[in-house]
Amino acid sequence: MNILILGSGGREHALAWAVLQNPKCDRLVVAPGNAGIHAIADCADLDISDGGAVAEFVEEEAIDFVIVGPEAPLAAGVADRLRDAGVLVFGPSKAAAQLEASKAFTKQICDAAGAPTAAYGHFTDADAARAYVSKMGAPIVVKADGLAAGKGVIIAETVAEAHGAIDDMFGGAFGGAGAEVVIEEFMTGEEASFFVLCDGEHVVPIGTAQDHKRVGDGDTGPNTGGMGAYSPAPVLTDAIAERALSEIVRPTMAEMAKRGMPYQGVLYVGLMIEDGAPRLVEYNVRFGDPECQVLMMRLGAQALDVMHAAAEGRLETAQVNWADDHALCVVMAADGYPADYDKGAVIGGLDRMPETSQEMVFHAGTALKDGAVTASGGRVLNVTARGETLAQAAERAYAMVDAIDFPGGFCRRDIGWRALK
Repeated sequence: MNILILGSGGREHALAWAVLQNPKCDRLVVAPGNAGIHAIADCADLDISDGGAVAEFVEEEAIDFVIVGPEAPLAAGVADRLRDAGVLVFGPSKAAAQLEASKAFTKQICDAAGAPTAAYGHFTDADAARAYVSKMGAPIVVKADGLAAGKGVIIAETVAEAHGAIDDMFGGAFGGAGAEVVIEEFMTGEEASFFVLCDGEHVVPIGTAQDHKRVGDGDTGPNTGGMGAYSPAPVLTDAIAERALSEIVRPTMAEMAKRGMPYQGVLYVGLMIEDGAPRLVEYNVRFGDPECQVLMMRLGAQALDVMHAAAEGRLETAQVNWADDHALCVVMAADGYPADYDKGAVIGGLDRMPETSQEMVFHAGTALKDGAVTASGGRVLNVTARGETLAQAAERAYAMVDAIDFPGGFCRRDIGWRALK
């Protein structure tokens, strides 16, 4: 098959790496890609949110299968445009992508499906939202309804902080994403991520992971897009995963199909787990980042097989075979992230890094400049390793981190601490 992956981050580098392990892949193109992806696949300069441009490229390049990485093209309807052109695509329709693109939509689906989640209010007016917070008290969670690049969620410790977040959102701090606001009960417990593939009817679990959102060691500092992850997540036991499937995922999929918007693609199920009971925190309509990196490291070549089965509606017979191992990813970020950060630092030592089924450096925010790899984003590298134990995976990952010369970069030194303790 000739395969096209849309995206340019660490998630897409990991997807590309896994797809290339599979002999069914004859040619791989990634648009637009990054410096790391450029070393293993063809890269194309393409506006991936322009469905017409993507469809035209697919026809010109004789692409057989398209894998959509980020959420923005899905919310823009790129998968719909490709399906209309008869192209096989992995990723939900624009209507189904509302599970991530609209917090209020997801809450309505959960209400209809009876899926356990946080109590909430949905507001289009700042005064009404502030009144709700004053009534409910704090801590409380304030969310921009739309897509805000992972930054539209504020966990407010005080009523005043929640009021400030509401004012910021309605004031345009997150653009159109904050035109509507969802305010949720603050849930206690331990958070973990459950990943399933869906083909519109059938569901196949493909792994669990836990990430680290706070920027600093000990889970301190502001939230980020993710500073590291590991898989599997010990808190998400087989029993809890089965309960999440029966109480949350399958009822959601049934409700989506009932509404004429069957879900096809990967579903990221963010769960809060307390006393053995899972509740839904959020859905994402794509692989997490950096959770995708640890999942792909453990899945390898079979990742393409199951994604292809989901796209063709064959998940009923698909199976995932897991090795009894662990994977851990450390994110190396630019100093200042998640606030303002510098770009352009030259990164050394990457040519000495191993590239095996046990150890990989996935590029997130990198570019090539005069033949050198430079930092071009906030999260720059995803240093990922497997091991028979999580401790072994962590040791391998941090040994690679220490061998990379990244001036002006930093990372957390405690990825996996919950499971390792």
